Amino acid sequence: MEVRDLRNIRRASLELAPGLNVLIGRNAQGKTSLLEAVGLLARGRSFRTEQTDTLIRRGAPALQAQGTAVAEDRRTCLEVELSPGRRRLRVDGREVTPREYHGRLEVVVYSTDRLRVVRGPMRERRQFLDRAASALWPAYRQAVREFERVLGQRNAALEAGAKDLDTWNERFALLGARLRERRAGYAARLRQALRGGYQPEGEAYDVLLVPLPLADGAEAERRRLGDEMEARRKDEARARRSLVGPHRDGVILSVDGEDASESASSGQARSLLLALALATLEVYRQESGRAAVALLDDLDSELDEGRATEVCREVASRGQALVTTAHAGWARRLAELGRLFEVEAGEVRAA
Repeated sequence: MEVRDLRNIRRASLELAPGLNVLIGRNAQGKTSLLEAVGLLARGRSFRTEQTDTLIRRGAPALQAQGTAVAEDRRTCLEVELSPGRRRLRVDGREVTPREYHGRLEVVVYSTDRLRVVRGPMRERRQFLDRAASALWPAYRQAVREFERVLGQRNAALEAGAKDLDTWNERFALLGARLRERRAGYAARLRQALRGGYQPEGEAYDVLLVPLPLADGAEAERRRLGDEMEARRKDEARARRSLVGPHRDGVILSVDGEDASESASSGQARSLLLALALATLEVYRQESGRAAVALLDDLDSELDEGRATEVCREVASRGQALVTTAHAGWARRLAELGRLFEVEAGEVRAA
């Protein structure tokens, strides 16, 4: 991987190990920015911010990230170039659309920046499920796109008081039911992985959908969504927007049966977030037969060293992982699992 002009990183080159890679350095030296670069290569966007221009190092015209993804016997060169107001994606030197770019490399992120998945608005939890499932199944990604398109069209019809609203209602119910069914399928896989996964204090983690999925398939879900729309017809006419459907459904993350967004302590929220990341890795591996790259930021800041070491050992045994830490002593005890890098003032060198 090579990175230029990303945040405080002027230029950095890393030859990453296939297992564990540990980035060591004090705060604000650029460790998390290197994780961000890997995420950028995988997704074409940052996992830390939607404000793309803030990623570019001050005074630089653009940032560039390039990396070689290796899957079995295939090597793929991925490139992302960001300049103010513009994003360019390349695969093996050829510029491609975001749709063509996605799916060649996948990452799963644990970072306290992502506590919004646990603590934030419901939209964050819906997006967490939809993005993880879209990375796994192209048909899921297509279902999300189709639903979002008809949602925009139906909202426009509601805003204008259009007479053809019933036509949009039929399409909305069909695509909404399809997305609900697919979301329920992924949530079920994630629940299974959570139950058999990381549980540091014997806590039980779960993910629940509201309304609960129906067992009778997409046609029953289509009828239920149609009934929900009919029940809120007057409310939607007044609000001039769609008030029911997958874009408004609930996703509840729980710790020992309690809604984590309301009752989880700071430590419980972080443990749940880590459990979700590890469960997402496991579902991806089971379904695709490949390993996503694990990006674990400041893993040992919340876990004791023994537990953090065990997590690193487990993740590295199943694929590639990048871990950041400010504790050099602990990092050096991980040397047998992979490679160590020192990060200081935006510069990287092998430890």
